[in-house]
Amino acid sequence: MISKLRRFTLAGLLLPFMWTAALAQAVSFPELNSAVPGHQDVTYFDLAKMIVPDLNAGDDGFYKGSAPIEMRDILGGDDGGSPPETINLPNAAVLAIRAGGKERLTMLLDLGQAQDSAEGFAVLALYDLTGKPKLLDAVNVGTDRSTYFRDPGKLALSADDNALITMSTHFNSNQGYVGTILILVRNDRFEPIDQINTFDENVCAYKRTQDLSFQTRGGGKPYAAIKVTVTDATVPSGESCEEPAPKAVSHDISVTYRWDAKASRYVKDSDAFEKLSAENAERF
Repeated sequence: MISKLRRFTLAGLLLPFMWTAALAQAVSFPELNSAVPGHQDVTYFDLAKMIVPDLNAGDDGFYKGSAPIEMRDILGGDDGGSPPETINLPNAAVLAIRAGGKERLTMLLDLGQAQDSAEGFAVLALYDLTGKPKLLDAVNVGTDRSTYFRDPGKLALSADDNALITMSTHFNSNQGYVGTILILVRNDRFEPIDQINTFDENVCAYKRTQDLSFQTRGGGKPYAAIKVTVTDATVPSGESCEEPAPKAVSHDISVTYRWDAKASRYVKDSDAFEKLSAENAERF
């Protein structure tokens, strides 16, 4: 019989190499005029003004301003949306992370969209609060109309580092479009790992969903491997419809990202998500 001590020893040895499901993290939505915990002389409004310098509180509970500071698009290129001429900001999403062994604060501010743009403009900002608050980096992560932190918000890549997960989406009467971005924080800068596009349908005869889950595996240096799985499931509605109902079916599509020291970036092991995106585009 294996002793309890040996069992604990084996568990400790195996733990870094086991895939572990990501746990939900604490994304919060504080009032902008409230103080940052541990920094009573600093408010979230102070941090937001580093993004929108002329931001001011309005009479309707929204914070109003004009153009944000200049920033790059997280995915590169010039395909990102534009901010609206007038910003109406109700609040911001806040998430504390670790990056390079240091405590950092991230804020996600969905600024809305310009009249001539199909995409919104959402700012992901990185702050150092160890002394006087400092804005370290800011990028546009908006790829659709509305942008959020996607559950679980962040992933532990090591004891010293987190990756972030954002999502942009819009819905119509029976379709939902979601673009999810995995983001590494390295040298106090945001770096994209990948974008994953999914598509949901809810019609008379069936409902088809594409849900994401995230797992990490320790032992990689300096960052853990990340396994992302899309569960593509079709469920017949049981209703009497003009179109025939498909069979109930569900299958998983997984891609694993591993750190490539030579390339100095995460590299995926397949193009399965690109193929899924192309297949989804044919159903739009």
